[in-house]
Amino acid sequence: MSLYKIDDVAKECGLTKRTIRYYEEIGVMPSPQRTDGGTRLYTRADIDYLKKVVRAKEVLGFSLQELHTYIATADVLNEQRFDYQQTTEVKERIEKLTSMDETLGGQLQLIEQKLQSIHAVQAELEELRERVQNGIQRLQKNESMEHPEDG
Repeated sequence: MSLYKIDDVAKECGLTKRTIRYYEEIGVMPSPQRTDGGTRLYTRADIDYLKKVVRAKEVLGFSLQELHTYIATADVLNEQRFDYQQTTEVKERIEKLTSMDETLGGQLQLIEQKLQSIHAVQAELEELRERVQNGIQRLQKNESMEHPEDG
């Protein structure tokens, strides 16, 4: 198994070393293993996990609090998936899938809230743009009435 130093992880994930350490400090990502000298060593799984964090933060626009909730929920989902795979009894499998469904519902709700916020901002901007365009048309109409020789 290959291990990576924080410089390599930062470069691959597009983050600063400080941000990675901060995410570890606030619990957004688990602490990596360390050498006897205290150097952080990351696995490929750590890097993939951090990339999910970056995607959730950048693409979904999550705050750190939302990010923490989203990642915690993703961790629960992974545990539920593992539990499901260990079960063969149908009734128990249904219970595991029902739990997964509830967890996924929570994640989807977070995303839906984000989408509603984005749509609200979009609607405000569209309304402002419409007012600006109407203002341009009014001014152009007034200008053409004041200076008919230009038309």
